[in-house]
Amino acid sequence: MVEPIRAILTDLEGVALPSAFMTDTLVPLSRERIGAYIVAHADDDEVDEALEEAGRLFGGFNLKPEEAEALFLRWIKQDRKTTPLKVLQGLIWQEAYEAGTLKPELYPDVAPALTGWKEAGVRLFVYSSSSELAQKALLAHLPEGDLGPLFEGFLDTVTGQKIEPGTYTLIAERLGLPPAAILLLSDNEEELDAARSVGLSTTFVARSGGTAGSHPVAADFAALTLA
Repeated sequence: MVEPIRAILTDLEGVALPSAFMTDTLVPLSRERIGAYIVAHADDDEVDEALEEAGRLFGGFNLKPEEAEALFLRWIKQDRKTTPLKVLQGLIWQEAYEAGTLKPELYPDVAPALTGWKEAGVRLFVYSSSSELAQKALLAHLPEGDLGPLFEGFLDTVTGQKIEPGTYTLIAERLGLPPAAILLLSDNEEELDAARSVGLSTTFVARSGGTAGSHPVAADFAALTLA
């Protein structure tokens, strides 16, 4: 008997909205602003905790602002998925969303599909390398309105790395569902491989065409059929 899909884990960039929004807009903004943001918000608890964690990852150092900036810029260049970097990027992006200088737009098929799945009783979750804060801020500032309430949860690097099979085992346990009842939507073959290796259902969302090994392929959300 085929296990019906009862929950969906979806990435955002490259899956629900163009990846260029991350590479051409979000990342450059964080690179430009991160040094000044650290200085301006040095007394904020979230920033202080991010700097402390970054120093620990760097070898147990107490980082001065200019040292922290250099480290974070290096991580941005290396496309590192470290939690302290993602926290600071999320804060910077949230500030820009609230100021109206960042305007994300989903692919047109996404909002109707999410709404339909929610109405059908499917549990929805975001799983992105961007922080929970960044995910919520993006979804709250869409032309369609705030789509955040459609989602039951927002998973990020605190949950675990997206290419590690054990992360998906933990997610299934957290959701209280058989792995096969959870569908991962991603444009990254490594992530799909990791999820499938522990029993999750998978679909490669091929916005730009192509395939991902033997994973099922959907051109967009409208083309998805949930078993």
